[in-house]
Amino acid sequence: QFSFQENGWGASLAERLTRKCDVVNRGLSGYNTRWAKLILPRLISKSTGAESTVAVTIFFGANDSALKDLNPKQHVPLEEYAANLKSMIQYLKSVDVTEDRIILITPPPLQESAWEKECLAKGDKLNRRSATTGEYAQACVQVARDCGTDVLDLWTLMQKDQDFSSYLSDGLHLSTKGSSFLAAQLWSCLEKKLSALPSLLPYWRDVDHTNPEASLL
Repeated sequence: QFSFQENGWGASLAERLTRKCDVVNRGLSGYNTRWAKLILPRLISKSTGAESTVAVTIFFGANDSALKDLNPKQHVPLEEYAANLKSMIQYLKSVDVTEDRIILITPPPLQESAWEKECLAKGDKLNRRSATTGEYAQACVQVARDCGTDVLDLWTLMQKDQDFSSYLSDGLHLSTKGSSFLAAQLWSCLEKKLSALPSLLPYWRDVDHTNPEASLL
């Protein structure tokens, strides 16, 4: 949901793809795969032009991996999480979005100390663990392998040779820097899928002003 905020990764992709295709944000803050699986047919269907969809990203795990005892509302067991991802992929394939157009994104790493401060400020205990989130990230990667989709392993990429805390605004959610990192990594994955897309309409200097119909129709 927050990807279209100022400097968000969705907004960054939309800017890159201006006049080539529309970037549609259907993210929902706080949701998990159990809920997403149920509403996916309302978001993407044959009647909404699924066959003309160039790519779909599925980005879940940070909420599913919440600890059951402390956050039962968002928690989804690991095995169900993987099954739900597979179910969403199968649904997309049923409406003609093939696996080569689907990109799974793992949850980012969790910075426990920063997130614990957020939890304590609300009168709660730390309701997520880094190691647990890592298990869900690994499961996401495995689902992609099993189903033949692309995967962006944000969990691993953000932890390569650097302190990842600057990528997170509160230990859980992406900061501006983290959003830029995701946008760059995702563009590397999308570029080969989108490089052949033509501009939808000619540049204004190329329009024949004496006969615009010839240029625009």
